[in-house]
Amino acid sequence: MQAGARRPAASEIADAADARAGVETRQAAAGELDGVLARFEATWGVGRGPDRSMLQAIEHAGNTLLVAVPSGAGSGAAAGTDAILGATLGFLGWEGGLHLHSHMNAVDPAARGRGIGLALKLRQRAICLEHGISEVRWTYDPLIRRNARMNLVRLGAEVAAFHPDFYGRLDDRITGDDRSDRFEVRWRLESTRTARALARRPQPVWTAHGGQALVADFEALRADAPADAARLRERSHAAFAALAAARLRPELDAAGDYVFTSDDPDREAE
Repeated sequence: MQAGARRPAASEIADAADARAGVETRQAAAGELDGVLARFEATWGVGRGPDRSMLQAIEHAGNTLLVAVPSGAGSGAAAGTDAILGATLGFLGWEGGLHLHSHMNAVDPAARGRGIGLALKLRQRAICLEHGISEVRWTYDPLIRRNARMNLVRLGAEVAAFHPDFYGRLDDRITGDDRSDRFEVRWRLESTRTARALARRPQPVWTAHGGQALVADFEALRADAPADAARLRERSHAAFAALAAARLRPELDAAGDYVFTSDDPDREAE
């Protein structure tokens, strides 16, 4: 950042993302819990997430239970169930340092591609910083390329660990009977890396010590060619398991494939 240049406040960045997506992101109102639950169940299946009483407790405790509703829907009164285009859930943790664990982030399929998921994450960031929390963590399936790009490139999170079969067998609407291998990412909210990502400055060309190619749409492959998807899962499982021993971190290259690197995660493009 040039000397004297002002870094936009987190709330300004979140507001701008809302405007681009045509939504308002905010803490869920008490009357919106049924709508939040419906959004989660529409994504993962009935019974595959917290029940309403758990959402009530999480909301009451002040954790980030956020909704995205159409702009102009009003911030005071609860929006109707059909108006909740996205919802996200996070709760505090302290393993390895105080942080927010962002556990669920769901967007109406009819509204995808507008940046609603990004807007929810950026609102979550603004709320965390307002309350003195400077790190957010979550897990994602490392074979889903669009999620890898969102997490590592667009938001500026970085992979902190590989967890083989983290949740066990899920049998939910997304994962089915596939293994629940996950990357855990940490999002250092005020880091140089995050500032670079949010300003859309170019990523560095990472020094590669191996890598793993990704398919464009692993979820489609899993549905249409499950044997091929299972073989890719096995290959990637072995490759990712070797990362920690080699003290390497996966990043995405310009083609959207993983490269394994030991470069400083905060370095800028040359």
